[in-house]
Amino acid sequence: MKKIERALISVSDKSGLMDLARVLVAMEVEILSTGGTARHLSEGGVKVIEVADYTGSAEILDGRVKTLHPQIHAGLLYRRDLPEHVEQMRDRGFGPIDLLVVNLYPFEATIARPGVTFEEAIENIDIGGPCLLRAAAKNFASVTAICDSGDYPKVMSELTADGQTSLETRLYLAKKIFRRTSEYDGAITAYLAQK
Repeated sequence: MKKIERALISVSDKSGLMDLARVLVAMEVEILSTGGTARHLSEGGVKVIEVADYTGSAEILDGRVKTLHPQIHAGLLYRRDLPEHVEQMRDRGFGPIDLLVVNLYPFEATIARPGVTFEEAIENIDIGGPCLLRAAAKNFASVTAICDSGDYPKVMSELTADGQTSLETRLYLAKKIFRRTSEYDGAITAYLAQK
């Protein structure tokens, strides 16, 4: 794997995020971000590029659609070892996304609150986050994807050593992502089954 050059960061839980972002800045990694995460990073002195500026497609539908874009998903999913994938990316002017940092809307915490409305619960079902995580985890051979801030120290340690992560770490993170998205979908299914 080559050195990480571009990251996409979009998180609900911002715990420990500034430490990771500062490591990325020190490595001269370009950081793409969305909404509240972009504001948080910018206020902390981290230079970010809004996803809307990167893709040329503004967030729409009150933020329901912001990262669901071919340029984002192609950057995560294309196989770096297949010349036809590399050529298609070049032809479209798309670049790689080597690192993804996403945690999901707090659906479980939302439905656990007393008096939460059905509408509030539905609005806390994350769509883009699971799509991003699953895309990056599928392509763990080339992409590092983090869904849990508890994994930031491990990733930062590897990145500061040589600018990349090990295949072993990427596989560990991918397995964690598929487990998390499965649990998340299970919580949504259980909640809706009660209605």
